[in-house]
This record gives sequence, structure tokens and C-alpha cells, in this order.
Amino acid sequence: MATMAANTFTSTSRAYLCHQYPSFPRTSTIRCSSHPTKTLAPDKLPAAEPSPVFHSVKSFAPATVANLGPGFDFLGCAVDTLGDTVTLSIDPSIPPGTITVSSITGDHPSAVSKLSRNPNFNCAGIAAAAAMRMLGVRSVGLSLHLHKGLPLGSGLGSSAASAAAAAVAVNALFGGGLSQSDLVLAGLESEKKVSGYHADNIAPSLMGGFVLIRSYRPLQLMHLEFPVDRELLFVLVSPEFEAPTKKMRAALPDLVKREEHVANSSQAAALVAAILQGNVRVLGSALSCDGIVEPKRAPLIPGMVDVKKAAVKCGAFGCTISGSGPTAVAVVDDEDKGKEIGERMVEAFLIGGRLKASVVVAKLDRVGARIISCNAD
Repeated sequence: MATMAANTFTSTSRAYLCHQYPSFPRTSTIRCSSHPTKTLAPDKLPAAEPSPVFHSVKSFAPATVANLGPGFDFLGCAVDTLGDTVTLSIDPSIPPGTITVSSITGDHPSAVSKLSRNPNFNCAGIAAAAAMRMLGVRSVGLSLHLHKGLPLGSGLGSSAASAAAAAVAVNALFGGGLSQSDLVLAGLESEKKVSGYHADNIAPSLMGGFVLIRSYRPLQLMHLEFPVDRELLFVLVSPEFEAPTKKMRAALPDLVKREEHVANSSQAAALVAAILQGNVRVLGSALSCDGIVEPKRAPLIPGMVDVKKAAVKCGAFGCTISGSGPTAVAVVDDEDKGKEIGERMVEAFLIGGRLKASVVVAKLDRVGARIISCNAD
């Protein structure tokens, strides 16, 4: 099958997928009209199975900062530098229509040792299998290698990055027949098994930039364009402490007071406006003003309260918990200032929480998941 595909595959289409695929269409609203279970139903499978156009592809998906303070479960963004990588290959030894996770490597050995190679319990495997079903791939088997650039339970969208990279790789291997909304739904198949049915990590990891989830049923996504001529940097400080998503979600209140709802809603609206206007100061201020989720989670992360105080005192426009934590994220518009703030935040984790921490100053990733190499041989 791989040989046949190589013979029929043109240099023009190869160039398109390798170089153009990273640039997703920048529509303002994406409507995913079907729930994933409906999308993957047998009677919805494509009539014609697509032929592979590559023998192997390598993809990358960036880390994400979800919630951004008051945007709990409906707002997130992608950040550069950090992320996961997937290498996907056609493998004659794998039963047709199935996928295997052949190997897992990573920058964080403890994370690698905890990950299952069973594709039914691995984020990349689940998303890849969902994409295969959507495409109707039945006659070839696939082998997947996952390289984890992100630690587990970090609050940087580790599971979403694996899922996004895998879904994009499957789609590219078979010619790019899935839409962006299909890829998000494939990624959500993975997310709902790991951390719940929320798209504030998987959507920005796939789409890049800031993404607002307008609705979950049906799933509607809005891509928010931050002005390209404005500088925006995220100071990401990750302590050596794991904060499982399920545990952090369990700490949230079932009910909130009316005044808390009003306050958080106004800050979330200000946050969206600041993103569209490119106003980093207001963006940071709104990000710092979550009065519902952060107050419940911060005490569960040793030193987090002191870290936020240190960041703001040193000049950050705002600071909050990235995702469910324990990573703290501060917002600045100057890289040197970001490095200085990062040092103060690391110190605060050590003094206030007795935790060692690492810091990365990252820019907004405007591209999202993309193919970084492909091989038709």
C-alpha cells in the first residue's frame, strides 16, 4: 500500500502537506455540529477509504494555557517552545485498521514511565484511532511513536498536546481529508477519557492562538486573533509537583454566589476584549481576577499564593494558575522582564512552597499542531 501511494503521490501534493498544512484556516467561528460519538458511528464512515500519501509523518503540537483565570473551561491559548511530538508510520506488521503505540520517549523520564502503550489508554493512541475511524481507514495498520516534551499533570495541556499531534499526523498521512472541527472532536475523544469533556486545551493546541469555546453541545469554537504587531509573553513556572486534573476539579464549588458570577463574567469579557485589542495590561489584570476557581485551587499548590504576589510585585501585568496547575503563568510584554519575573517566581516556589521549579518564557503559538516532516518512501 505504501509503495502504491508513493507511485501515485505528486510532488505538488507533497509540498502542500509538508509546508501548507501547518497554516489552518482562520475562521472566526467553527461549528462542530455532531457529538463525537455520532461522528464516529459506523453509518457515518466515509464510503471510500483514503489511500496513504506518505509512509510516515512527524507532527508537533504545542503546550497550552487553559482557563486564563476567569475563562474556566471555555478559554485557552497555545504557547510556543514546549509541546509533544508524534511520529506515525504505516506498519505491515500491525493488523489492518488498527494502531499500536510502538514506543514512548520524553524529556521527563517519570512521565514516560507512567504512560501506557495500550492505544486504548494512551492519549495519542485514542485520538489517532478516532481520526482513523473518521477517515474510514481499514486496510493498513499504523505504528505510533510518542515523544513527550511536557510533564504529566503540569497544567500545560500535556494530554491534549499528545492527542492533537496524533490526530494531525493521521490526517496528514492520508491526505488531509478531515476538517479542523473533525480534528478537535477526535482530540476530545481522548480528553474525555483522561480529564473530562472540555476543549480549552485541545482546541488551541490544534488551532493555535486564543480559542473561545462558545458552546459544548453543539461544540462551537471561536478563534480570537491577538494583533500580530503586539508583544505578548507568558512566564511559565512549573514546580516539581503533580496536580492531577481530576483532583483539582474535585476542589471546585458546586454553587457560586450571584456576585461572584457577575464579577467573573465581567473579567472574562474584559479578557476577551483585551485579547482582540492587543491590550496586554488589561489582559493580565483580567487574568489575575478569577474569584471562583483560583481561590479553591491555589491552596492545593504549595507556594502558589506567594508566587502570584512575587510576579505582580516584580512587574507582571497579571498571574494565575495555568490550567489546573501546578504551573503558574504570568503575562508580560518584554522578554528580559519576563526572565526577571520568572526568577522571582522560582524563588517564591522554593521559599513559600519548598518546591524546586523551572521557568520558560514563551510567546503565543499562532500556528497550532503541524507536520514538521514527511516521508513518502
